[in-house]
Amino acid sequence: MKLQRNGRSKALAIGAMALVSSLSLAACGSDDNSTTATGSGGSSSAAPAIDCGPKQAPLVSAGSTAQGNAIDILKNNFGAACKDTTINYGGGGSGAGVQQFNQGKIQFAGSDSALKPAEVDASKAVCTGGQGINLPVVAGLISIVYNVEGVDNLVLDGPTIAKIFDSQITKWNDPAIVALNPSAKLPDADIQAFHRTDDSGTTENLTKYFAKTSAGAWSYPASKAWAGKGGQGASGSAGVSAQVKQVKNSVSYAELSFAQTNNLKSASINTGAAKPVEATAVNAANTFAKAQIAGTGSDLALTLDYATKDEGSYPLVLVTYEIVCDKGNKADTLDALKAFLTYSISDAGQKAIGDAGYVPLPKELTGKVTAAVKALA
Repeated sequence: MKLQRNGRSKALAIGAMALVSSLSLAACGSDDNSTTATGSGGSSSAAPAIDCGPKQAPLVSAGSTAQGNAIDILKNNFGAACKDTTINYGGGGSGAGVQQFNQGKIQFAGSDSALKPAEVDASKAVCTGGQGINLPVVAGLISIVYNVEGVDNLVLDGPTIAKIFDSQITKWNDPAIVALNPSAKLPDADIQAFHRTDDSGTTENLTKYFAKTSAGAWSYPASKAWAGKGGQGASGSAGVSAQVKQVKNSVSYAELSFAQTNNLKSASINTGAAKPVEATAVNAANTFAKAQIAGTGSDLALTLDYATKDEGSYPLVLVTYEIVCDKGNKADTLDALKAFLTYSISDAGQKAIGDAGYVPLPKELTGKVTAAVKALA
């Protein structure tokens, strides 16, 4: 069954458990320059071969902090096998990454939202004879993380989350929250909401979710820049997660791996399905299984259903695109770029980040990304 463009026919139908558990440690290169990576805490004897390519200049990249933990794993594994290749990744948020890419300062950018038409046009100045394209590599979910003493299984829905982050709901025992959590001991305490201060693709995905599910409670357009009223800001996924960990009665949003790293609780989402959906990789994979390709040619931007009501489908998902030039890449880093992305999208790479809480992408999609990477020039 094939991924479809522009939503015109069948959606991708791959079971969530298959996405998470069926990945095998398969070789992604076998020529004379290949070597083995150690994997995420695993043995090198079980690791795949990686085609490192020739020695090249350092590969420099930046952007999404949501994929930061995943990129750390991927570049450490790749670097262990390909000691002649240096990969540098700075965070800064999706907006900063796209900006640096279009200024020609980095070889690829990580962004939790696809390039907009104006950004594609701007990319043509640095992608000689080509343009920037979106390659989905790291998938995850946005966890609504909270720190409320005595509340272990918080349930929220789209309108309620939107109102919390816009200071329309300011108490944890607000009737809207109580109605969703009738058996919870919700405190009569002020809600301390934290949002991102940097231009963030995670913020844009959250606000796209609000646009589809808040029933008008969120009155602002979806954007990388925060627009809600009140609350306090912090920089990056790590920053907001650290604040929630430290501050009682707080709430924020971050990629699931940051919730796990900081031992934070994640709210379940009442989507209208028979029961609230927990923030797990398996449930997010159910949503990704129905993603559709919206881009054309080698651009693989996806359309995601934030308003899904399917059983066991977690709606607050995000995909981080590695933004690269389809043509016009620098010759002194092109081979390194292709080698690193090929490993990242391989079964082994996806399994390594899946073990850290990310969501392995559907195999049909990873096959399309691999083909696009091979065609980079």
